Amino acid sequence: MKYADDLVLLAKEEKMPKDMIDKLIEIGKCYGMETNVEKTKAMRISRQPFPVKIMTDQKQLENVESFKYLGRILTNDERCTCEITCRIVMAKAAFNKKRVLFTSTLDLELRKKLVKCYIWSIALYGAETWTLRAVDQKQLESFEMWCWRRLEKISWTDHVTNEDVLLRVKEQRNILHEITKRKANWIGYILRRNCLLQRVIEGKIKGGIEVTGRRGRRRRKLLDDLKKRRGCSHLKEEALDRTMWRVRFGRGFGPVVRQTT
Repeated sequence: MKYADDLVLLAKEEKMPKDMIDKLIEIGKCYGMETNVEKTKAMRISRQPFPVKIMTDQKQLENVESFKYLGRILTNDERCTCEITCRIVMAKAAFNKKRVLFTSTLDLELRKKLVKCYIWSIALYGAETWTLRAVDQKQLESFEMWCWRRLEKISWTDHVTNEDVLLRVKEQRNILHEITKRKANWIGYILRRNCLLQRVIEGKIKGGIEVTGRRGRRRRKLLDDLKKRRGCSHLKEEALDRTMWRVRFGRGFGPVVRQTT
């Protein structure tokens, strides 16, 4: 994966990255470009992420547990918890910076649109690729309620339940549905095209995987939120049919806003 002056090299075996880096350095010198070895890091993505030893220019690359690429935090355990936490912190900071605007006497509907446009856009950056666990969903829903409570100036000492807060702002829990819609739009676009991303999503690893002493259920996958036991083939069939896809994941998908009189 490459963008501007940032480059990420992926390899399935420990000996491959060194050859790839050496080749990159060699080709870069032909164009007057130099690789900063001090800023080059190595990370093993695995259930048991042991350090990887890669020597380049007589220097060993530093092993890291996470790094940021294009605004997204990648970790060695392949989970999104750290990324979600950082996005929420950034979104709360943005809310507090514009607190006067969000808690002003403006119309409630206008303030809700400002929150979803300005604050949620920061919190949900890159959410199309998130694989959410129960703990991640709970954290996102807590952030959603935090926004509505700050919007209505409701302190936790007021002992107002979440249900009452939702009634006041005429909303339902909607942030998880928003993530699913964004993911559906992105996945649908990818599955309708013949591109590298489609092959990555649909690809299968050849050979068997030795499982020894592993406990618990399997990890959730990217498409689990959308296919719901119907399988990837059914999901792709629906993606190819734009009308069916819009019916399933269009504007009508998700909770309905509460109507109060």
